[in-house]
Amino acid sequence: MTERIRRIRNILNEKKLDGLMLTGEVSRVYATGLKSSSGVVLFTPKESILITDFRYIEAARACSNGVYTVEQSGIERKAPDIVCEVMRRGKRLGVEADVLTMRSAESWKKGFKLIPVEDNLRALRAVKDPSEIERMREAQRISEQTLTEVLPMLRPGVTERAVCAEIVYRLLKNGAEKTSFDPIVASGPNGSKPHAEPTDRAIERGDFVTMDFGCVYKGYCSDMTRTVAIGEASEEMRKVYQIVLEAQKAGIAAAKAGVVGKNIDAIARKIIADAGYGGAFGHGFGHGLGLEIHEPPNANPGETNPLPAGAVISAEPGIYLPGRFGVRIEDVIVLTETGCVNLTTAPKELLVL
Repeated sequence: MTERIRRIRNILNEKKLDGLMLTGEVSRVYATGLKSSSGVVLFTPKESILITDFRYIEAARACSNGVYTVEQSGIERKAPDIVCEVMRRGKRLGVEADVLTMRSAESWKKGFKLIPVEDNLRALRAVKDPSEIERMREAQRISEQTLTEVLPMLRPGVTERAVCAEIVYRLLKNGAEKTSFDPIVASGPNGSKPHAEPTDRAIERGDFVTMDFGCVYKGYCSDMTRTVAIGEASEEMRKVYQIVLEAQKAGIAAAKAGVVGKNIDAIARKIIADAGYGGAFGHGFGHGLGLEIHEPPNANPGETNPLPAGAVISAEPGIYLPGRFGVRIEDVIVLTETGCVNLTTAPKELLVL
């Protein structure tokens, strides 16, 4: 945490700021570890201050570790009042422009010149430290254990909604704080919708069932997708599955620090296109994740920047055939200077239950 704070404080010098204010919940967790629905973290050249209200003051003091001065806000002394007191003559205040509302920004503009710093913060969060990666690894283990426990219930007659409920229950039972997003369970023709919502459709023999889910462990997200066949798989189903698997493996093999995100995507996309299914893969190869389930950097056609060492991204190509079925296979990988480390260990060869 101390190194993380040092890196945040470096932004003060980089942007020539008198102060840097974090108001987003994710940024508060990243900087302090405090999980709260409100609060401000303020950095100046000489001070680090955590401001929150009565509801979270005890938790704030517990996580300050002597690094932060903790200030309590309230009706008579609101967070902006405290910031103004600390800043005194300072005028250049770094803010998260993507978090600050227009109404809030107008009130702050009366006293400070607001300087956007969200891109700097995203760049910091894109590089995970060992403690962050370990939490994500554990989140993946919880998800994989859940998959193992849910697979036996996949049989004809069971509804997508029932499978989804079991996934949520098992994630929490196995140690998750919560789901990292609403699980996707899509069977048969529903599988052609990449972000399908679970329905009361009953699974049938000969279906593909795609399950995409993840959890949060100590603040950090996991994400995985597996597609399995029920009872039997047609020749085309097996062919499509193998194409997706080959595309995923090729993208993972190409992934390493310094490679431009769109180039990783292109390698996987070419395999799918060459097989005649180019129009059936309409999303990116992968997205970054960490404290949020979707955060930079990405491995998609629009990512033109080299990916940094320590970035954690998903690897999830897919093929979607409207009205028939879909296949997606997803792992989570950590980029290194020489390649990547796959945090996902669940088998991904075609499974017919």
